[in-house]
Amino acid sequence: MVDNPVFRRGQAMLEYAFILVLIAVIVLSVLTEFGSAVGNIFSNIIANI
Repeated sequence: MVDNPVFRRGQAMLEYAFILVLIAVIVLSVLTEFGSAVGNIFSNIIANI
């Protein structure tokens, strides 16, 4: 492994980018799957207020 501070910083940034992309994919898939159900729940709450 290269023992260079610039390399380590770049590697850490890349790892954080991968984590953010993974989280974004998970959020988008959950919203796609359950988006209409969540929308209906909020609509029902607003209608009952």
